[in-house]
Amino acid sequence: MEKVKQFLSRELALTAVHSLIEEVELTPKPGLVDSRNTGAHQDLTIQLMRASAESLRDTFEQIALVSYGRRPSQSLREEIALIGRAGEKRMLQVTNGVNTHKGAIWAIGLLVSAGAMGRGEGTILEVTASAGELAGYTDRHSPSTVTNGMNVAAKYGVSGARGEAQQGFPHVLRYSLPMLNYSRMSNQTEEEARLNALLALIAHLDDTCILHRGGPEALEFAKKEATFWLKNRSTDDMYALDAQFINRNISPGGSADLLAATLFLDRLQNKEILAKDKEKYQSIY
Repeated sequence: MEKVKQFLSRELALTAVHSLIEEVELTPKPGLVDSRNTGAHQDLTIQLMRASAESLRDTFEQIALVSYGRRPSQSLREEIALIGRAGEKRMLQVTNGVNTHKGAIWAIGLLVSAGAMGRGEGTILEVTASAGELAGYTDRHSPSTVTNGMNVAAKYGVSGARGEAQQGFPHVLRYSLPMLNYSRMSNQTEEEARLNALLALIAHLDDTCILHRGGPEALEFAKKEATFWLKNRSTDDMYALDAQFINRNISPGGSADLLAATLFLDRLQNKEILAKDKEKYQSIY
């Protein structure tokens, strides 16, 4: 059983990192780092984002290991929070202090934990529900630092990343995962399907990254343009939308984190965690 636990934890961590890299490499994206440009960011590059994601592999594996077969609880919440803070410190060392994936450590970390709780066999609804229950516990050892996201959530009365997680990732379940699957069924390319999923998130999420940079006006613009693009999409339109986001200093970072979460859950949904190396997994028993 210990070997199964170790194997599954490695697979969950690899899948988490892969999902983060898939998100950043998706091109073109409006206002975000991709293989074409750095979006509305002066301090980020795609190489830095890839290195940041890779630096989190051990963090996600440790989260999975301590979560394996357990139930959401106060003690587990604080254990994974401690691991997450150590992972954030390593990430910042790799990026020379640039915040690349702080939000993703929170969102993906919870989902990795939930996936390990169910020993890799939970449904998407079970995984997101467990992640939401775990997020509902307070980390009593959390530093008293107030983040930009917390300030924005309080200022504008939005739920932010914490609320999204505590509610069981409703925007992923209602918008991005259905859009991803619908686009595939409509014979669109995988890149188009993922871009549609991202735009569905931007169109509906009260993205605190956008609010932090441009306030309600920027958020309204982003939602309106994302909705319009989904109805009248073309690659040329996306290049134009990217230029508009950059010009307005709009970066939908919260939506990007949830796209990575969407891709992670999609792999769980399709059982790629176990199926991609089925013989090796079965030989452990």
